[in-house]
Amino acid sequence: MSKTPWWRGAVIYQIYPRSFLDANGDGVGDLPGIIERLDHIAALGVDAIWISPFFKSPMADFGYDIADYRDVDPLFGTLDDFDRLLAKAHALGLKVMIDQVLSHTSIEHAWFRESRQSRDNPKADWYVWADPREDGTAPNNWMSLFGGVAWQWEPRREQYFLHNFLASQPDLNFHHPEVQQATLDNVRFWLDRGVDGFRLDAINFCFHDAQLRDNPPKPADKRVGRGFSPDNPYAYQYHYYNNTQPENLEFLERLRALLDQYPGAVSLGEISSEDSLATTAEYTTAGRLHMGYSFELLVDDFSAAYIRDTVSRLETAMTEGWPCWAISNHDVERAVTRWGGHPANPRLARLLVAMLCSLRGSICLYQGEELGLGEADVPFEALQDPYGITFWPNFKGRDGCRTPMPWNDGPQAGFTTGTPWLPIPADHIAMSVAAQTHDAGSVLSAFRQFLTWRRTMPVLVQGAIRFLDSAEPVLLFERELGAEVLLLAFNLSASPAEVALPPGEWRTVEVPGPDAGEARDGVIRLPGHAMYCGKRL
Repeated sequence: MSKTPWWRGAVIYQIYPRSFLDANGDGVGDLPGIIERLDHIAALGVDAIWISPFFKSPMADFGYDIADYRDVDPLFGTLDDFDRLLAKAHALGLKVMIDQVLSHTSIEHAWFRESRQSRDNPKADWYVWADPREDGTAPNNWMSLFGGVAWQWEPRREQYFLHNFLASQPDLNFHHPEVQQATLDNVRFWLDRGVDGFRLDAINFCFHDAQLRDNPPKPADKRVGRGFSPDNPYAYQYHYYNNTQPENLEFLERLRALLDQYPGAVSLGEISSEDSLATTAEYTTAGRLHMGYSFELLVDDFSAAYIRDTVSRLETAMTEGWPCWAISNHDVERAVTRWGGHPANPRLARLLVAMLCSLRGSICLYQGEELGLGEADVPFEALQDPYGITFWPNFKGRDGCRTPMPWNDGPQAGFTTGTPWLPIPADHIAMSVAAQTHDAGSVLSAFRQFLTWRRTMPVLVQGAIRFLDSAEPVLLFERELGAEVLLLAFNLSASPAEVALPPGEWRTVEVPGPDAGEARDGVIRLPGHAMYCGKRL
């Protein structure tokens, strides 16, 4: 019987390098800083790290605008630093995944600098160029996710180029076979260096509709997006033509064929489409991506019904693939604030880790979740995120989840000896790694304890999932592997709750980490933000 692949059920720790640890005092985190704190990550009990972009970039979108896919930006270090990071992580038993932003580049990428010069140079068709309409306006009605029209005028060509994100992030033309091959060659470069996999940013944006058809309008009552605010004109359309095109499937198969040449290499796609769950299922069928995740749990709805329905719908649709779940990342408000408000509630933080890591699938946990960090309130004058600056004050951007990690209560929380690129909140310093490390009741201790326990529970790592009916605010489901069945109940509210114990005989399982409920006289009783675990006899 073949060994289960390492990534199935893995817990992946996301590192946002700008904010992890600054080793040279310039106020921005870097690769040597990550190396210095890899022992902290390994001690958490996670299986892998995912490092957000560290490639050469003008940093208009903080690394998601890549100018050179094969080099480290000097802000973060050197290729030698990356090789040292990779070697130390592997020595600690950690797999290493890195971001790949395939759909677009920076305007400073050599490909685009050549492409924009004329209509007949060797890279002329490597990006999405289009003639204006007769009146000089943009070729169609597509909008940028970061606000405004998705087309930018280039006078040298007398054409527009497409940018689904910032105007400084032109979209590559994946209909061109040379673009596909060059992209795969860049991926191979990192595979040859020894990385274990890739988190693929906006992977459903690689292809556009070759006919450039207009997107249809979306009714006002449907303008609730994933990853963008309802006051953004991007929410006014159904995005049928500017992303998620059928041609993308063949490219994903080519990408998978490349990865399959490197045993153990894995792909995790970030997917945001009109029906992200259906797209995730489609993109993770055999021969395509290994895993996919969407923004479906990165929303404001924290009801048991929503979580049950979301996970169940993906389970129904995903007949072959493997899911990956996240409730926080570098693009959204931290979950403990989004779902619990201010100040950050440590009981909720402990529960969220247990709830997320009990779902079927692999898990992405964002740096700071192990400390229970809440969203930082970054004043307008300190904002760095162009998205937040554009939509202030209705949407304050993504800086609140990107503030630096607090390592101790010293100057700048031990993050830097200089001035941090974003301010560090005082309440974060009080929740530092040093403050929590030796506190048995801390979120950090609970995080470590739960992940250590989860590793001993194959039913949670590999088992099937079945949701049971339960009234709010209790989320109730079973995990099953062979003859073993676990019952898990989570109280998503701060108030006590009860739910009927399902028929059968159950033995209470002590779960280290979150606050515990109890089962007695056929009833599960849960204090606020507590969980219960039982094993069927």
